[in-house]
Amino acid sequence: MSVSIASSVKSYPRHNYAIMAEDILGKRYDVSLVFVGTKRAQSLNIQYRNKSYTPNVLSFPLSNEQGEIYICPSAAKAQAKDFTMSEREYIAFLFIHGCLHLKGHTHGATMEKAEQRYFKKYFRR
Repeated sequence: MSVSIASSVKSYPRHNYAIMAEDILGKRYDVSLVFVGTKRAQSLNIQYRNKSYTPNVLSFPLSNEQGEIYICPSAAKAQAKDFTMSEREYIAFLFIHGCLHLKGHTHGATMEKAEQRYFKKYFRR
């Protein structure tokens, strides 16, 4: 398991992303986590999903054992309060969400239960 982190923004919350990713994806999965600004996030969304809005998170599985997650901290900051979370908590939640997509989950009740289970495990509320 490895998590490589890159950033084109000034700051992003530090979490133990590797532990969360290994827990969700397993020991043999490699994740590239990239923190991007709104323009880059929107550009990726247009290019790969044909959607023009600025997303908070995008996940791209590259193989059965490798994937990429892009998180836009400024989009997350604007949305965190809607989920009664701090910006720091919400970015961790988005990482969990992205990992679940890499694992093959799609939006729905099963994914939401898994998100809550993992979030509570790392952020006891």
